[in-house]
Amino acid sequence: MKIDTKTLYTNYQIDKITHQNLKGDDKKLKDQTNAFEALILKFFLDTSLKLDDPLYPKQAGTEIYQSMYKDVLSKELSGSFGYSELLFNFLKEQQVGK
Repeated sequence: MKIDTKTLYTNYQIDKITHQNLKGDDKKLKDQTNAFEALILKFFLDTSLKLDDPLYPKQAGTEIYQSMYKDVLSKELSGSFGYSELLFNFLKEQQVGK
């Protein structure tokens, strides 16, 4: 299985540029939707990345380091998968409709 990292990186760069151009409440809303997407991604990473290696015994603190790694990874990837933008656009429509 080959992962297309070029598309992911391009989406990441576009999101960073878009986020820099937002102002005021829109920037705060985008930060919150990115944080929500990071939470979803952390759940996905916790489920999919079972980093247990049966050849080596567990070291003290391994679970803490793995959790920290997944947390940072989810925060860095948030904003580029589409959940954040979908939620941001939905909330903006709800705000305009009121």
